Amino acid sequence: MYESILSELGLSLNESKVYETLLSLGSSSIEHIALKSKVHRRNTYDVLGKLLEKGLISETFIHNRKEYRALPPSRLLDLVSEKEKQIQTIMPDLEKRFSSYEEEETAYMYKGINGFKQYLNDILEVGETVYFIGAKAFWLDPRLRNFLVKFDQERRRKGIKFMHIFDYEVKDQKPEILKLVGKPYKFFPKNYSSQTAVDIFGDRVVTFVGVETGQLDQEPVQFVMKSKRLADGYKKFFQFMWDRL
Repeated sequence: MYESILSELGLSLNESKVYETLLSLGSSSIEHIALKSKVHRRNTYDVLGKLLEKGLISETFIHNRKEYRALPPSRLLDLVSEKEKQIQTIMPDLEKRFSSYEEEETAYMYKGINGFKQYLNDILEVGETVYFIGAKAFWLDPRLRNFLVKFDQERRRKGIKFMHIFDYEVKDQKPEILKLVGKPYKFFPKNYSSQTAVDIFGDRVVTFVGVETGQLDQEPVQFVMKSKRLADGYKKFFQFMWDRL
């Protein structure tokens, strides 16, 4: 009945059958257990031995005959606890191996308004501070109006911080973006505006081309580079600019 669940705890199919049978039988002989569980008697001997090792049943002698009884089902929770303790003993080594592994560096592209929404979802998934270079308030594009409300609610719930360096024109042409994203933000000098922008978060560096203040291209394109080393370098570039504005 519960074979699939019990198998997750390390019990074989026959072990599950015998254990569940014993829960209903009380103290029983091998012959009776084999009959009721429909496990061949020859196999029942081995199964009972393994259940004894797992501490799920007990063995007694009644009238010079071995009989077996299931121990309380709460013992199954002890098995889970023991497995957790075993994992904890190897966890430091596993974490060490994981941290020393350098993730493969990749590059890919998002295209279209749905691709742009995926880029915003990436920000939520990564959940770290986002650094914006040459920001142009193109999140205010009318095609993102409904999506942006949910996005901003979720990013605030997750405590994701923004640090913006906007193009100079934003303060006059799209000041509403400042209230939406909140402080801190700064502005490039007037002569340093461009049609490009760069966002950095986690291990991602996202670049935009052909963007204008307050709107995206008809078919926006974002180039994503996934590399911790690259992202760390861009964050330093950002900090250099931030400190001098």
